Amino acid sequence: MITSVKVAAKQDPGQICMSDSKKRKPPLVAEKRYGGRTKTNAKAKVKPKAKPAPKKRSRGAARRKAAPQRKGILGFFGRILRWMLRLIWSITWRGTMVVGLIIGLAVGYQYLQLPDVNTLLDGRARGSVKLLDRNDEVFAWRGDQFGGAVMADSTSPHLRNAVVATEDKRFYGHLGVSPRGVASAVRINLREGRGPLSGHGGSTITQQTSKLLCLGREYDPADWKNEAAYVADCRRSSMARKIHEAIYAVAMEVKYTKSEILSIYLNRAYMGGGAYGAEAAAQRYFGKKAVQLNPAESAMIAGLLTAPSRLAPTSNLKRSQDRSATVLRLMQEQGYLPEREAKHWQNNPATLSETAQVKSGGYFADWVMSTGPEFFTKNTTEDVIISTTLDQRIQAAAEDGLKWVFENKVREGSKAESAIVVMSADGAVRAMVGGRKSKVSGAFNRAVQAKRQTGSAFKPFVYATALELGYSHVDSILDAPYCLNIPGSGEWCPRNYTNKHYGNVSLEWSLMNSLNIPAVKISEAVGRDNVRKVAADFGIDSDLADSPALALGASESSLLEMTGAYAGILNGGSSVTPYGLRELRLQGDSEPMMGSGGGIGERVISEAAARELIYMMEKVVSEGTGARAKLSGWQVAGKTGTTSASKDAWFIGFTADYVVGVWMGYDDNTPLTGVTGGGLPAEIWKEAMSRITDGMSPRPLPAFTPKPKPQPVAPQPQRRQDNRENVLEQLLKGILGVN
Repeated sequence: MITSVKVAAKQDPGQICMSDSKKRKPPLVAEKRYGGRTKTNAKAKVKPKAKPAPKKRSRGAARRKAAPQRKGILGFFGRILRWMLRLIWSITWRGTMVVGLIIGLAVGYQYLQLPDVNTLLDGRARGSVKLLDRNDEVFAWRGDQFGGAVMADSTSPHLRNAVVATEDKRFYGHLGVSPRGVASAVRINLREGRGPLSGHGGSTITQQTSKLLCLGREYDPADWKNEAAYVADCRRSSMARKIHEAIYAVAMEVKYTKSEILSIYLNRAYMGGGAYGAEAAAQRYFGKKAVQLNPAESAMIAGLLTAPSRLAPTSNLKRSQDRSATVLRLMQEQGYLPEREAKHWQNNPATLSETAQVKSGGYFADWVMSTGPEFFTKNTTEDVIISTTLDQRIQAAAEDGLKWVFENKVREGSKAESAIVVMSADGAVRAMVGGRKSKVSGAFNRAVQAKRQTGSAFKPFVYATALELGYSHVDSILDAPYCLNIPGSGEWCPRNYTNKHYGNVSLEWSLMNSLNIPAVKISEAVGRDNVRKVAADFGIDSDLADSPALALGASESSLLEMTGAYAGILNGGSSVTPYGLRELRLQGDSEPMMGSGGGIGERVISEAAARELIYMMEKVVSEGTGARAKLSGWQVAGKTGTTSASKDAWFIGFTADYVVGVWMGYDDNTPLTGVTGGGLPAEIWKEAMSRITDGMSPRPLPAFTPKPKPQPVAPQPQRRQDNRENVLEQLLKGILGVN
């Protein structure tokens, strides 16, 4: 039976199963589970090749497959939209990666280019010039002043906080660029009708610092026409420039600490009045170091950063104080100052130091700067210190005297101008006023730049020539109608100011009353060329007229030249070169680079002639046309001068200590009304000199002392014999021809 079943199974296995379906199936056991061999046929059937497992789909794909697909036109556009969004996203993230990589490379490149922080603290293209008076006190600055490097950590904390509160309240929290600040600035600009990049910039302190550094580009004359063009180029706004600026700012944040960035900013920012940096501003406005600034002073300096020239306290103190109050409010709102302290400083704003109020230096500083070499003054790249001859007390006295006369003696609204020069006998200029507005810089200086006819103020040089050639103050000359035939011009007849003639007059009386006809006669008698030479040797460098009118001051000269020439008379007859610069040295050096270029020069006339001339000029003030210049207790010598049509009026006079020259007139040559040299100019001279000599002990002039005139002697009776002897003596002389 078993054999038959096996045979049948070989024939048709399926039939066996069908026929014995109720029998229990054998357990399913893996053939090699226990390492044993199965008893199956060695020739097993080859299993069919398994189908590959289906690939797993992403969740997104599964969702897309699961999501019902819309049909029709809506489905078509939907699929296009989804495709475009996927494309945009793909481009965006890839583009972002590329841009990020480019920015990173750019930041890295800028990082490698940035120098050590200490080399960035002083970024001036020009140096500064500090001017000292005769007592070595600072009275003016010129150029780009830099008081020295300060570090943010070591300067006044009030200054540091004021700058951060005003310029970038998020300074310590951003990485060089503030997106919120940029967005706010763009919104404000658009609301105010400007372009998005015009007006408010939203720049951080770091970005402003990068702009001050001109993104690492230094000034090169080959690339820019001048420094102004360089600055304008550094400040221009464009999208490309803003991007470059942002990259540079980020590189700075990576390279430097916040304190170092703020230090660069505090040292390079322009703060008005020629001051670059916080230290220079502190010295310029308050006469102290930056570390000593109080909250009000710090707020005033921080407030300058938005508009340094317009808000500078030397330009408009009230406007600067108003801006300072706003900065104090910002400091209080941001927690840098308690409310009570902020209100205290708002009620007690910063004021300029006494010296800061006059630190422009005025006309004198401008003149001194023009007398030095330009590579050490106007175009200096070094910090220079110039010691000068200025006496600030005398300068104030001259300004006050001029102001008093115009306020009390000149009609209101007059456009007349005046100038004053005060000088020692050796040519050292102690004060200079070039116009009625004295607190100016770069203005037209009438004491130096104006060339005007000198009138009778020139006559002392005519008499100096005569005295040098042997004339005496007691020599007489005829004052009568007088005419000269001038080739090419015809007959010329000078007239006295009074239109009168006085007959035989002495040289002393002629000068004392400023007579014209005797002056011309003397000039022609001693030789016109000699007069011109004496005047030129005394320092009048202007072209002198080659005509008889030379004696009457027809030539033009400056007040400085004329005052210097009179100083030569005071010092005994030697020429002087007016000077204001005593020595020039570089800051930090003990040895001067150059010394004074002026002082006493060669002798022009003898001391005896000079002393006799001083005696004659003293009579001009004590008894003649310069009587209004009399100074109580002092001997004064001088000379008045009034030109034709009264276009110019002069008075130049001196005591034993100082020579003071005064000019008055209109810039457009309008004739003065009722003004002569012996009038308002003499009064200005007196008011200035009364202030200058206040507290000084009077000294006599070095004048010639004339011999006393012989007293008439009563005739004595003589013996007859003596008379006969005299008659015989006279007869004998007549016979022999002896005089």
